[in-house]
Amino acid sequence: MTTSSEQKLVVITGASTGMGAAAARELARQGFHVLAGVRRDRDADAIRSTGIEPVILDITRSEQVEALAARVADDPRAPHALVNNAGIQVNGPVEALPMAEWRRVFEVNLFGHIAVTQALLPALLRSKGRVVNISSVGGKFAMATYGAYAGSKFALEAVSDSLRREVAPLGVQVVVVEPGGVRTEIAARGVATANDLAARMTPDQEARYGSLVEANNALMASGTASGLTADAAARVIAKAVTTRKPRTRYTAGRDAALIMRLGRFLPDRTLDRVLATNLRRHHPKGVPSTATPHRAVPGATDRKA
Repeated sequence: MTTSSEQKLVVITGASTGMGAAAARELARQGFHVLAGVRRDRDADAIRSTGIEPVILDITRSEQVEALAARVADDPRAPHALVNNAGIQVNGPVEALPMAEWRRVFEVNLFGHIAVTQALLPALLRSKGRVVNISSVGGKFAMATYGAYAGSKFALEAVSDSLRREVAPLGVQVVVVEPGGVRTEIAARGVATANDLAARMTPDQEARYGSLVEANNALMASGTASGLTADAAARVIAKAVTTRKPRTRYTAGRDAALIMRLGRFLPDRTLDRVLATNLRRHHPKGVPSTATPHRAVPGATDRKA
């Protein structure tokens, strides 16, 4: 059973492209008024349509978060849901990834979501609304070179659990969506960023991790090409937003569901070997997969913009 969308608001962060934009369109189609967070005027022009009102929003900028909260408070329509979808993907070996990049990932993928949630929670408490946090299969399994990204998603999962237990008695539901590979721009941007960061590695780091980075990039591109469409992922998000009694977690995509099941039943070392087999064929030709001690933990695909 789904909720009535009449005269209700949904806020979606990271709605410029990909899953966020698709979710905005899907929820507007279902009758919600969507406040779609975008970072640039040209993105606002592109997404503006019936039922979709773009809002300039960088979730790491407090003045823009405060402006969003004021916009919601001034609207006579009740806020039904906040969808925390904004995110970035930055991949690199733990040893080689600069601390500034670690902090940037956590600022966007964790602290920004917390800031928006804190700002809108009073309104959601009054309306008995819900918070939908877009995590990732990486929120449960940390692949090689995904330390920063997966770390931020693991943390988002933990915050979601804590928040759910805090606000459920107050009538607010908290739901997590965990996509696998989705055909959006984030993977292409992630590959470009990974290559840029790899170019800055020291010669010793390049010898240790160079083939691993290349293999993970190839696996990411392959998984994204065969992944869900943004529209299919958006339908999962819409389900999390509209179902009257939602589950606490939804996966999006067969790959995400499979990895979740494997992770529940396989010992760590066995799962490492299964995933290593998938990664091995993506190593550069002429470079044996045994060249890196980290070969047992492959990259994974991810999704949104």
